[in-house]
Amino acid sequence: MRPYEIAVIFDSTLDEGVIREVLDRITGHVRAAGGTTGRVDRWGRRPFAYELRHRSEGYYVFVEVAAEPAVVAEVDRMLALSDAVLRHRVIRQPERVAGRAPARPATREEAVPATKTG
Repeated sequence: MRPYEIAVIFDSTLDEGVIREVLDRITGHVRAAGGTTGRVDRWGRRPFAYELRHRSEGYYVFVEVAAEPAVVAEVDRMLALSDAVLRHRVIRQPERVAGRAPARPATREEAVPATKTG
């Protein structure tokens, strides 16, 4: 499984229930396929730098998931087809950022095996 962050911008005129329903569908699909969901960070309404689909603000949500690439591709397709989503982006996270890599770099003794002399 690989770590991903999914950034979603919803239409700011939507009801909170519709946003929750789309997020539940995303997390439910990931869990049903054997993946795990992490933090769901709701930034709320934010203004755009420029107009997007005749809107001046959107509702931002970031979801952390760990899943197989095929599962994330399906989530990407689901978000692209959703009328509630103005824009989305799926970002593969490096292993180090996701907390899956070693916390400290290997020392020289661990990196280079000892040689026998004699």
